[in-house]
Amino acid sequence: MRTTQKRQVCVLLPNKQHLDCTVGVRARGHEVSNSVLKQLDVSELQVFGLAALRDNEYLFLNLEQKLSKYFGKQWSRGSLKVPFILFLRVQYYVASGRLILSSKEQQLYYAELRQKVLRSQSRHQEALLFQLAASALQADVGDLDQREGGDEEQEGESQERKHRHYFLPEDYFPSWLIKHRGRDFLLQHCPGLHGELRGVSQSQAVLQFIKEASSLQDGPVTFYRMRREKKEPRSSTLLGVALEGVHIYQEVEGKQCLLYDFSWMDIDRFTFQGSRFEIAAVGSLCLPKLVYYTPSAFYSKHVLRHLSDSHRLHINTRDAASYIQQLEDMQASQFCKEAYICDTARLAHRLQSNSLTSSTSTDISVVAETATAWSKAEEEEVVEEEEEFEMCVDEPDELFVDNPAEVSWMSELLRGASVDRPLAVPPSYWAAVTAEMK
Repeated sequence: MRTTQKRQVCVLLPNKQHLDCTVGVRARGHEVSNSVLKQLDVSELQVFGLAALRDNEYLFLNLEQKLSKYFGKQWSRGSLKVPFILFLRVQYYVASGRLILSSKEQQLYYAELRQKVLRSQSRHQEALLFQLAASALQADVGDLDQREGGDEEQEGESQERKHRHYFLPEDYFPSWLIKHRGRDFLLQHCPGLHGELRGVSQSQAVLQFIKEASSLQDGPVTFYRMRREKKEPRSSTLLGVALEGVHIYQEVEGKQCLLYDFSWMDIDRFTFQGSRFEIAAVGSLCLPKLVYYTPSAFYSKHVLRHLSDSHRLHINTRDAASYIQQLEDMQASQFCKEAYICDTARLAHRLQSNSLTSSTSTDISVVAETATAWSKAEEEEVVEEEEEFEMCVDEPDELFVDNPAEVSWMSELLRGASVDRPLAVPPSYWAAVTAEMK
C-alpha cells in the first residue's frame, strides 16, 4: 500500500510560473524532470536543473536519487494535499544564448538572469548594468518609438515626460544603484540607451542580454556558503561556480569581497572529506591549499558534482562558443554568405579529425566512483541526519580539473548526453545558427 502513495511536487520556474507534478512516494528526481519536460514541451533541459531548498540554500538534485533524500522525514509523512517545492534553476551557464537550442529554455534562462542582475552587487560595473537594462527593455517592450507612437523630431521636456514612466527602475536596476543615482536619473537617461537599440528584434535583444550578462561578475554564477573554521558560528565565505571557473568571496564588514577568481586552468583539484572541502591551485600560482567547511558531507558531495559538471560544460562548449563568436564577428564585418558555408564545413572537418577516441574521461570516472562510495551513506542519511557526517568521512573524494584525458566536446556530441549532463550541440544546429545570422 505504501508504494502506491502519491506526493504532489510543485516546481517553481524562473518566470514566476509553476508546474505541478504527481509522483509516487519512492520516486526519484528524473520522474519529476520527465514531467517538467512534458509540460514545457521540450525534449531536454540543457542548462537547467531541479534544485531543493535546504537550509536556505539551493542544492541541485542528483536525478538518480530518491526525492526522500532531499525532503527527509517530511516526505514519508506527507500527503497528496500538501505540495513539496522544487525549483527549476540554471545549473550550467553558457557564454552565448545561441547554445541553448530550445526557445522556451532560452526565455527561462533570460528570466533567471534578469533576477540575478537585480540582485547584483557589482558596483564597479555600473555602466554594464545600464547596458543590461537597455537590452532588457528592448527584449520586453520592443522599439521605444514604436511602443510610444511618438515623433522622432520631438525634443525638449515634453519628449522627456513622454518616456518617463513606461518602465519601473525597480524592474531593471539593483536597489543600490537606484538609491545611488535616484529614480529620476534612471527614468531620464535609460530611455536614451533603450532608443539606441531601435530595430533590434526582441529575440535578438534576449541574446544580447545573455551575452552581456556573462560579463557581470556576480551574474552567471551559483553560490555555496562555506565556513573558514569548522566551528565558525556562521558562514562567511561564498564559493561561486561560474562558467569560466570558481570565485571565492569573503565577507568583510557586512560586504562580500572577491578574494580569488580562479579559471578552471588555475585549479589542480578539489577534495572533500566529510564536511572538509579543499581547493588546491596549480603550483605556478604559489598559493597554499584553501580549506573550508560545508554544512555536511551530503552538501560537499553535491558541490563537488556541480563543479565537475560545470567544468565539463566548459570543455564541451568552448569550441562551439568560439565558433559562434567567429560568426558574430563575421556578421559585424559584413562577410558574404559563402564565407559562412565554407567556414562551417571546415570547422566540422577539423573537429571530426581532432576528436578524441576515448569514451570515458577521468573526471567522469571519479564522479561515478564517488556515487558508488556514497550510496550506502545516503541511504542511511534519510533515517537519521546526524549519522551522515560520521559515515561519510572514511575516504576523501577528489576531482582533478586540468586533465589531459578530457573528452572533447565533439566526442561527447556524437555520443549524446543525458538529462542531467551538460548540453551537447547536434550537427544540425550549425545550419540553424548560420541561417539565423545571415
